[in-house]
Amino acid sequence: MTVPNMAEARCCFKLLYAIVLVLLLHMNSPCIGCSERDRQALLALKQGLVGDDGDRLLSWGREAQNKNCCQWEGVYCSSNQTGHVVKLDLGDQSLQGKISPELIHLQHLEYLNLSCNNFGWGKIPDFIGSLSNLIYLDLSYANFGGQIPNQLGNLTHLQYLDLSSLSSSDMSPLPVNSIHAKNLNWLPNLSGLKHLDLTYTNLSDVVGWLEAVNMLPKLTKLILVDCLLPPPVISSVSLMNSSNSLVHVDLSNNNLNSSIFQWLSGTHTNLVYLDLSWNNFRGSSIPASFGNMSSLEYLILRGSKLEGGFPNSFAKLCRLRSLDLYGNRLSGQLTNFVEILSECVQNTLEHLDISYNKDIVGSLPDLTNFLSLKHLDFSGNNLSGRIPESIGQMSKLETIWFGGNSLEGVISETHFSKLSKLSSLDLSSNSLLLNFSFDWIPPFQLRSIYLGSCKMWPASFPKWLQTQKNYTGLDISDAGISDTIPSWFWDLSQKLEIMDISHNQLRGTVGNIRLEFAPSLNLSWNQLEGPIPSILSKASILDLSHNNFSGAASFLCATKDSNLTFLDLSNNHVSGELPDCWIHFKKLVFLDLSNNDLFGKIPTTMGYLFNIQTLRLCNNTFVGELPSQLKNCRKLTLLDLGKNNLSGSIPEWLGASLPNLAILMLRDNEFYRSIPPQLCHLTRIQILDLSMNNISGTIHKCLNNLIALAQNGNSSLTIQHEYMTQLGEEIFVWEYEEEASLIWKGVRYKYKSTLGLVKSIDLSNNKLTGEIPSEITDLVGLISLNLSRNQLTGQIPPRIGMLQELDSLDLSRNQINGRIPNSLSRIDRIGYLDLSENNLSGKIPIGTQLQSFGPSSYGGNPLLCGLPLLRTCDEDEEGPRQIVLVNQDDQDGLITQGFYISLGLGFAIGFWGVFGTLLFNRSCRYTYFNFWTCFTDWLYVKAEIIRQRVPNTR
Repeated sequence: MTVPNMAEARCCFKLLYAIVLVLLLHMNSPCIGCSERDRQALLALKQGLVGDDGDRLLSWGREAQNKNCCQWEGVYCSSNQTGHVVKLDLGDQSLQGKISPELIHLQHLEYLNLSCNNFGWGKIPDFIGSLSNLIYLDLSYANFGGQIPNQLGNLTHLQYLDLSSLSSSDMSPLPVNSIHAKNLNWLPNLSGLKHLDLTYTNLSDVVGWLEAVNMLPKLTKLILVDCLLPPPVISSVSLMNSSNSLVHVDLSNNNLNSSIFQWLSGTHTNLVYLDLSWNNFRGSSIPASFGNMSSLEYLILRGSKLEGGFPNSFAKLCRLRSLDLYGNRLSGQLTNFVEILSECVQNTLEHLDISYNKDIVGSLPDLTNFLSLKHLDFSGNNLSGRIPESIGQMSKLETIWFGGNSLEGVISETHFSKLSKLSSLDLSSNSLLLNFSFDWIPPFQLRSIYLGSCKMWPASFPKWLQTQKNYTGLDISDAGISDTIPSWFWDLSQKLEIMDISHNQLRGTVGNIRLEFAPSLNLSWNQLEGPIPSILSKASILDLSHNNFSGAASFLCATKDSNLTFLDLSNNHVSGELPDCWIHFKKLVFLDLSNNDLFGKIPTTMGYLFNIQTLRLCNNTFVGELPSQLKNCRKLTLLDLGKNNLSGSIPEWLGASLPNLAILMLRDNEFYRSIPPQLCHLTRIQILDLSMNNISGTIHKCLNNLIALAQNGNSSLTIQHEYMTQLGEEIFVWEYEEEASLIWKGVRYKYKSTLGLVKSIDLSNNKLTGEIPSEITDLVGLISLNLSRNQLTGQIPPRIGMLQELDSLDLSRNQINGRIPNSLSRIDRIGYLDLSENNLSGKIPIGTQLQSFGPSSYGGNPLLCGLPLLRTCDEDEEGPRQIVLVNQDDQDGLITQGFYISLGLGFAIGFWGVFGTLLFNRSCRYTYFNFWTCFTDWLYVKAEIIRQRVPNTR
């Protein structure tokens, strides 16, 4: 070994010392600081911005200690001591105002982030296109609007571009002033672009968007969500020019058709993530070409109306980790589909969702070969049979959703034996029996438990729920439980966001429940009793209906600025006066306090329910007049105040201020005076019930202004509402259907699923006078009309037959005279008719329906005759036939004098057209008789042959 001498060692040591010293001096030397030009540009930018919640701009100042802009929050300078600003990050600062044009002086800027601010839908500044060194530009969710400036095409170094924005729930699908583009001619200039996100940018007018994307050779991530993209025109040129660099593609929520499959599967064979959800592939099936994209790991095709079966090409997707086919129209045997998948992805597949396709049938196969499966969703299909016990061996499962099928059989502890990671379980809406031992301790801790309609055995409250400490969603409704709710259950409810224990036979009181969030609570249709705890007013959805709760409704006032959107306390024993604290319930959409023991006046603060759509206060004992403040509830579609002791005149503002009313029920009160003509402004009204009051005056002729009643049918069977509410940290969209209780054919019925088809007017049991206006026959959509028990006079409108949809007609117990119009006999659908106790005369018209009713339908009319009455008609009562048929009071009769004239002329012309031709035309006469001679000869020969073939039976 050669040993270095002392001189060489000393020399090396000095050199090392010098290097370290230089580094230390460099580290301790003062920073040169940012350039004055950049500093002034940043100060100008700050001057145009306000409303900074993040305090990031507080460090930007002119003071000596703040002079170095490289030390300002969100500002980053180059590391070569030049002091040039290269990065500006002002994202998520709640900034408002305008961006100063001085920003263009930051010519060395490479990174600009202005995302998650509020620039008031102003246009993206053109001068951003002058920042020629930009590599990264993020203007997402900053409330920019207007057209994308073509100047962005000057950013030739750009690699990352995000112009995505938020959609507004009030403006669907896109805000009018959102970012939009008429073309994407500027896009191909960005040849270095790797990431492009234009979410919620309106591209509906862009024809060549696909060609523009194809000219980005380095693009790896393409996100064009909810852009109103039109279907692309695929050509051989567009396929040849396609880049092969794309790895992540999200084109969900657009108007694309199956042509997009040709572009993607033909050229983009390196795709790892593909989302084509919520497009319009109606009539298209999953193409076999998906097998070409063997690199796919995430395939999402939710809600795109795909049809047909599962292609065998899925067997080639050997890297697939997540497959989501929710909400399509796929069909076939589940076992066949599982066999296709098991050929290749049994070791990789983690997420499988084929829910809500409805035409997927068969039984659940053994899935234990899928070793990596974590999330399994087969809900909302047509699966049958039993759930195999082998599912309990799939130890990686975290989610099992089988709800909404036709599964049956017993679920035991074996089904969950090794599912220690299970966090979400949905077996609801099946015919399953849950049979667990009394002391069973599950191996899992569930976050959501949905077992609605699954029967518990025994029928006691499931004790194993006591072991679950973290669940936020629970549904054990309609489970056949007949038991007292144990106290420990209320102690575990603190973190609940959704709880549904309805439609059981649960007893007891609501215990010491604690609510951390504003949950959805459904305790309806049980036997719960006692006062309602004030803590429940913190809920966002609260349904306590059909129980035995008692006490006052004052518990509602315990919470100010309530989150309640849905409140149903109907069919209980809540008593006392309503508290006057409704000013705190401005989010309330649905309120039902019907069938209780409430009394007193309706509080005036109910006028603050600006979002209320359904208000039911019926079957109580409220008194006084309707508070005029209710006219502020302009979103009301159903108002039911029936069966109270309300008095005064029917307010004019009901018709003038509530334009959305579809159902108005004021029956069985003490309203008096006449019907205000303003009710004719209710163009959307479908059910109008003012029966059993003291209303006088006449029926207004303006009834034909009720447009909804003047139209046949309805676009929907139900009257449905949709609204949003927040549960915990998530926003949910909720739907509910209206229902109404009506007297139909003399019997009270409750309508819900078919309520949209019910169109009814009930003015019975009042003191109405005058004639039935002929304009009522314009309401051709009417299903039920009840004007009975009034003091109406005059005749039944001759055009009553125009009401062809009429199923129930009651005009009994009035003073109506004259004949029954012939047109009434032509209403084929009428199933209930009562014309009794009037002054009707003459013969009951002959028709398919009118004679099918019993004599009671016509009784109490001494001058009425004909079937089904026993009293026959003489000639005077029947009247001359011609007069009856051409009765001027029945102008809409089909059989008139002109009918007989036409019949006679038609016979004469037809007879002489045939007989005259034979008489005067020799060739026609010869042909005619020759035909009959040949026909009789043929017939004779045929009969003789048959006779000879039949054996003699004598």
